[in-house]
Amino acid sequence: MSTSHSKKAAQFLSNPENVTRHDKTFWGLRQKRDIQAHQLPEWESLREHASQIKEHTLTHLADYLEQFSDNLERNGVVVHWAKDAQEFNEIAYGILETHKVRKLVKSKSMLTEECEMNDYLIKHGIDVVETDLGERILQLMNLKPSHIVVPAAHISRHDVGKIFEDLGISKEIGNHDPTYLTQCARYSLRQAFLEAEAGMTGCNFGVASTGDCVVCTNEGNADMSTSCPKLHIVSMGIDKVIPDLDSLAVFQRLLCRCGTGQPSTSYTSHYRKPRPDGKMHVILVDNGRSDIIANPNHWTTAKCIRCGACMNTCPVYRRSMGYSYSYFIPGPIGVNLGMLRNPKLHSGNVSACSLCLSCDHVCPVKVNPGSQIYTWRQELEQFGTENKEKRYMAEAMRRVYGSYTIYDAMVKKASLVNYVPQKLMDIKLNPWAVGHTMPHIPKKSFHEIYRQAMKELDEEKKKKG
Repeated sequence: MSTSHSKKAAQFLSNPENVTRHDKTFWGLRQKRDIQAHQLPEWESLREHASQIKEHTLTHLADYLEQFSDNLERNGVVVHWAKDAQEFNEIAYGILETHKVRKLVKSKSMLTEECEMNDYLIKHGIDVVETDLGERILQLMNLKPSHIVVPAAHISRHDVGKIFEDLGISKEIGNHDPTYLTQCARYSLRQAFLEAEAGMTGCNFGVASTGDCVVCTNEGNADMSTSCPKLHIVSMGIDKVIPDLDSLAVFQRLLCRCGTGQPSTSYTSHYRKPRPDGKMHVILVDNGRSDIIANPNHWTTAKCIRCGACMNTCPVYRRSMGYSYSYFIPGPIGVNLGMLRNPKLHSGNVSACSLCLSCDHVCPVKVNPGSQIYTWRQELEQFGTENKEKRYMAEAMRRVYGSYTIYDAMVKKASLVNYVPQKLMDIKLNPWAVGHTMPHIPKKSFHEIYRQAMKELDEEKKKKG
């Protein structure tokens, strides 16, 4: 059963301070993105080129995946194919079990969130340690990511300081300085890196022509996860494959500028073969991606490179936070991905869009998530999840605006609403009253004022003429 986004957002909206901080944080990222974009005269050409590369790759996906897999195997990498989340988790656990791994350090991977791999491995006796600082904070707090790039941006430094104190990671009680807390996390994670028998990374791009698994980070934790343990596992969705290094150059110029407003990530790591005396496994996961590509109306969603730009610019996401969405990926792209996964379960998110289409304009690969959401709204009836009140309202508005006689009569009487007590307006049947004050409606409509003005103008012309 779908739960409306507005109901889930109510708790977050009850704290205005949190809303303001969240809004400023992500609007700041949007502004940084704009600064970077304006510094590149070829910006729009890059977006168009990236979109075309993605479209070409997705329409020739089998060929590029085969090339990518062949190059990996030629370099001594073991390649696995997983059709769904269950198979992915079983393969990952099988690799760890074969190598008698008890502790796994992993860098950020939204695919593992999608497949709920952490919970699966922990239930099977594997100690899984997130090494991305934001992900680690959330793991210690038993929370899920609220954003795909900066997953813990909604958590204050005081909350982080408190959990670090409770767990003994921080020794100085009351010291919530971000630099100090980061240092505490670094010392704690360093021991985990040294103890782990395996490391796992995600994969931002898989280069078919070379077999490179490219990982972009700002903390270097992916390199630590692959440098200390001798076993390296890569989790990669099949939609992440791209043709060649020339294509990678295009996406590299767009990804970080759109996501965080940086010219580039601090670390861009290429993994194409096992380290000396080590092992490397790559798990290529479908989990519904083939179905997305086959969807005639929504296949462009598969072009997404997970930069998070659509979330940073979205006024609804910025003022309602990620946990307001029922799908694990929030924001405009999350609305679309959730609908493609299970429309009946996630259709409550479709209302979380003002149709400002700002996300369409900032998306580096022209997924056009806002336009996709509009299309989903037209399809809700076939899933049985449309809002019947809105449907009746739309039908009533069609009749009113389709008849000048009805429209004119209603406009002339509209000012009578001014005499209705506010208490009668603040009822369940009028959700607009939540957060809004009923406007004062003038006695004369614009049409009346305009006709009167034109009449006076004509009379004046006659007098002069």
